[in-house]
Amino acid sequence: MGERESSRTGEINQTREAQRRENTATEGQAEEHRERPFTLVSLFASLLCLLFLPSVLSSSPRRQWVLQRIPVVLPQQTEARPTPQFLNEARLDVASPCDPECHKTAPRPSYWDLRSLLAYETLDSNGQLTETAIGIYGYNPYSNTSPRSHVRRKRQIFGHDGRFSIAGQNFLLKYPFSVAVKLSTGCSGTLVGDRHVLTAAHCVHDGKNYVKGAQRLRVGFLKPKQRDVQHSPIYLPSNFTNHVEGGPEQYSPPANDKMKFQWIRAKRTHVPKGWIKGNANDIGMDYDYALLELKKPHKRRHMKLGVSPPAQRLPGHRVHFSGFDNDRPGQLVYRFCQAGEETSDLLYQHCDAQPGASGSGVYARMWDGRRRRWERKVIGVFSGHQWVEKKGTSQEFNVAVRITPLKYAQICYWIKGNFVDCREG
Repeated sequence: MGERESSRTGEINQTREAQRRENTATEGQAEEHRERPFTLVSLFASLLCLLFLPSVLSSSPRRQWVLQRIPVVLPQQTEARPTPQFLNEARLDVASPCDPECHKTAPRPSYWDLRSLLAYETLDSNGQLTETAIGIYGYNPYSNTSPRSHVRRKRQIFGHDGRFSIAGQNFLLKYPFSVAVKLSTGCSGTLVGDRHVLTAAHCVHDGKNYVKGAQRLRVGFLKPKQRDVQHSPIYLPSNFTNHVEGGPEQYSPPANDKMKFQWIRAKRTHVPKGWIKGNANDIGMDYDYALLELKKPHKRRHMKLGVSPPAQRLPGHRVHFSGFDNDRPGQLVYRFCQAGEETSDLLYQHCDAQPGASGSGVYARMWDGRRRRWERKVIGVFSGHQWVEKKGTSQEFNVAVRITPLKYAQICYWIKGNFVDCREG
């Protein structure tokens, strides 16, 4: 019994540490200053800070979301396609012969190329498949460029495993961890609308055909097993205040934190033709994203979309994501790490991850100057652990697909159903 109690305490401590890091990782080294010993010198420094606080606040650098005008991606013509065959299981590791340098030296797609790549297929739960051609308006091809940087070798786990298993109902059911969901094909996803889930295209389509289970796709939400949740002591305000949202940190160990998945069927799935044409073997990797529309609202808070800023503009150059890694069945796993090399469409990073985490929404937390608050936004989709065959040897990379202005316009249209609400990102 003592062993179980000790193990449980360890899980809780790890979860609290993950929550603390998630909330403070974007605020620089502020926590270090809070922990310094209190002396007369520090008192004097504090008084000086109070005296000059207005000027300090106005001049201190703060990583902010930069609103930009988004181009318009509009559907033009929709045609019926033959019923898919649903032949193969979803592959959670993606192979590609194209490494970062290959992606960087690839020719920039023309306007007509982009129209072809951003055309999309829609699979309904009744098996009906359509293909939609799109038009692009107000697009500046030079508005989304990324600096060159040196290539790094990457692996799924980098030295010490930096992942955190999130334990306890009061953590799992609180934002931002609550936006992570599991797909019945084995991947992860992120809530980006009242009934919409963003995931990786390879979780539903292998580049040639829709995978087994794509027609009857389900999305799983972690929920407590016991029915009478509201009477559990961990939900009393006196016992727990959401530290992730900035409140004081209080905690009461749960009496029963066993969780289960509640499943909601997907009504339809959108996949860009850039993924299908590319077949995951070349530049198609840039379009490894898909959007699922659920049959009913999920009634949870979702995370907003954002255009992916350059890595050097991210606070601490860090990104975050949570998913359901296969080596920790039934557990939600959170991690954050430094972003590495980037191209216009891809972000290579050092986040520890295992199969099952692919499809997770990669997000950043920055200051929203207009709303005067910290805001988390999904800026990419974790494509997963990718193998690149080059000169007879395998190189390994952990890669995320960046949400560019065009991808933002497309995904936002899929969610909103109009372009008027998608002009700023």
